Amino acid sequence: MENEIDISKYKQIFENIKQEVLKSQYKAMQAVNTEMIYMYWNIGKIISENIEWGNKFVDNLSIDLKNEFPNIQGFSVRNLRNMRKFYEEYPSIEILQTLSAKLTWSHNILLINKIKDMEIRKWYMKETIKNGWSHDVLADQIKYKLYERQAIAEKVTNFENTLPDAQSDLAMQTMKDPYIFDFIVLKGQVKEKQIEDAMIEKIKNVLIELGNGFAFVGNQYKITVSDTDYFIDYSII
Repeated sequence: MENEIDISKYKQIFENIKQEVLKSQYKAMQAVNTEMIYMYWNIGKIISENIEWGNKFVDNLSIDLKNEFPNIQGFSVRNLRNMRKFYEEYPSIEILQTLSAKLTWSHNILLINKIKDMEIRKWYMKETIKNGWSHDVLADQIKYKLYERQAIAEKVTNFENTLPDAQSDLAMQTMKDPYIFDFIVLKGQVKEKQIEDAMIEKIKNVLIELGNGFAFVGNQYKITVSDTDYFIDYSII
């Protein structure tokens, strides 16, 4: 005879397994992201070395790459120019190995466009990796001059070469990054809504199997804090 499920114990076991899945997913996507960043750097190097051909070279390259790889959206003229800029900002591959390849492409382009001083840029890279900042959070930290308010005052760094938490904004953004999905040639662009819908469907199935004791409140569940509305992806009680 099977023992009755201890709900509290089961929830802890489930949480442990979920964390293992999230960590493995992030490591896998981080590996893909790293490979993509290296590819962009190498393409940027080739473009930079042949820039004497002018803008027409990049225009033609964009057309031919799109024809050759129709499922990949990352070969626009604008993005190819970003690749060239990326390479020229980091002609030595060393910074890719230590910092840039651990960030998403959008993080890297934001930093190149907003921070010209290399040491300050490296500081923001390290802080982003350490704290798991999303692109938008990083943009806000730059906008409100976190480096000037914090780093200059401290003159120290406690950066460690570790992966961010699997549920951090950076980790989640990496796993949803459309550039990565394009790079591994998934058909169509994976939308956040599709990911959310798939997660909700799985959660509903699990709750049905567990039986009494759980309730699915809803997705995009609205809460109001200090007159500001927030929408939670899903809520369970």
